[in-house]
Amino acid sequence: MANMEFDYVIIGAGSAGCVLADRLSADGKNSVCVLEFGGSDKSIYIQMPTALSIPMNSPKYDWGFYTEPEPGLNGRQIHQARGKVLGGSSSINGMVYVRGHAGDFDQWEKEGAPGWGYRNCLPYFNRGEDCVYGGDQYRGDKGPLTTCNGNNMKNPLYRAFIEAGEKAGYMKTDDYNGYQQEGFGRMDMTVRDGVRWSTANAYLKPAMKRQNLHVETHALTTRILLEGKKAVGVEYLQGEQLKQVKARKEVILSAGAIGSPHILMLSGIGPADHLKEMGIEVKHDLPGVGENLQDHLEVWIQQECTQKVTLASVLNPISKALIGARWLLFRDGLGASNHFESCGFIRSKPGIAFPDIQYHFMPVVMAYDGSSKDVRQGYQVHVGHNKPKSRGRITLRSNDPAEKPSMFFNYLSHEDDREAFRACVRLSREIYAQEPFDPFRGEEIAPGVNIQSDAEIDNWVADNAETALHPSCACKMGTDHMAVVDPDTKVHGIDRLRVVDSSIMPTVTNGNLNAPTIMIGEKAADIILGNDPLAPSNAPVYATPDIETTQRTGKAER
Repeated sequence: MANMEFDYVIIGAGSAGCVLADRLSADGKNSVCVLEFGGSDKSIYIQMPTALSIPMNSPKYDWGFYTEPEPGLNGRQIHQARGKVLGGSSSINGMVYVRGHAGDFDQWEKEGAPGWGYRNCLPYFNRGEDCVYGGDQYRGDKGPLTTCNGNNMKNPLYRAFIEAGEKAGYMKTDDYNGYQQEGFGRMDMTVRDGVRWSTANAYLKPAMKRQNLHVETHALTTRILLEGKKAVGVEYLQGEQLKQVKARKEVILSAGAIGSPHILMLSGIGPADHLKEMGIEVKHDLPGVGENLQDHLEVWIQQECTQKVTLASVLNPISKALIGARWLLFRDGLGASNHFESCGFIRSKPGIAFPDIQYHFMPVVMAYDGSSKDVRQGYQVHVGHNKPKSRGRITLRSNDPAEKPSMFFNYLSHEDDREAFRACVRLSREIYAQEPFDPFRGEEIAPGVNIQSDAEIDNWVADNAETALHPSCACKMGTDHMAVVDPDTKVHGIDRLRVVDSSIMPTVTNGNLNAPTIMIGEKAADIILGNDPLAPSNAPVYATPDIETTQRTGKAER
């Protein structure tokens, strides 16, 4: 296997890479090779939705990335969990399915990515989806990726949160992935019949039955092989053996927002001065590689609950064992949910075009990664500002492919981002204070009633904010001098090389990134194969209310 040759070589079996592996091999005409550094996803902790915090913190499945000390977070280094397994981050993430706001994609188009507006992207979201509620002009029901609401909000706190949002003056939305993102409603997850429905389960494993698709695991890409300005293959390390695989047509980089710029720079494609500093021969000076890095932060607003209806009641070892046993036998119960079953999207202040604050509600007091030790009865929202203006970068530490890159997100460096997090705290308190929570509301746990002034909130956020695990935009798509790929996902200045993953987003979307990354893979597959694009959608979307109303109240009329 030391001298393999295929039509397409895909680096990374993550959310986009699995989509590409399936779509490019589907008609049997092309031979496809996928290189993945991780291994199998055959683990109960990956497949059982409620166990999501375990693979997220496992060296077997997580790359173990940490940021540089972040000044905006009081010098803390933040764990940036990324999937190192078949399915990539879709095998270790929270399974939340959020497409983003229609305005996100129209913004991409305005910033130099024609053909990536909402009307062009919506058909590809639909093509990939199998929505259990049925299909319509906004949702697909014939695709490989199943979406649902888990346990259908059986816990009363989920509905209390939605009703509290309405009582606070916000709208209700029947489907935030449909006509109207803004408002409070159910939250969707990528779960099928009680099992995490990663892109490995949805796309890659069915495709691996084909003779023309080959998957190499435990393969660490060391560089892209170039002949002049043309990509011809990939060099990778498997165990102690250095191997090569050649690409007759194209090399496609789908290693994610951290991995893709890292591999480009190791291959001599990136900012010339930085490459020279690292002792790497400059093959192509491309200054935007690693720049424009974006992410979402979030904080947890926690409230004590006066009734024993929260998940704290089942966090003891016996209850956990029973939940696991039921899931193993029937694939249902609490084990079949990620426990993010209701949500909200609101605006941080009057006069902005669409919501920029997102809520994930949970009927428990617990860190996203399961690290909390507090087992009291309580509930919380994970809340964050989704349209940050802070920008960071990915750079090399050395020319050793095994050494992790340096990542500096520059979190909260922009005053508008700090202002938005003050709104996150204050608006969350306002929602918790509404009548639907009266039967449940105890004392505020976090931030705590002593945190009130702008300065106190800023410092609390800096001490407590964590990543929402949405790194993106470090190989942005566009046509300006800092763009890395063009609107066809081709790397500027290099033939037969593309980047297809969340790194090519010009700006981060208004929500979780798994859904739009899968859409990018779906759309790019048609571009690569030379297929006619799917017909643009004419589905209407919720328009911004009268600006006078939002300036007066900061809330949309219902």
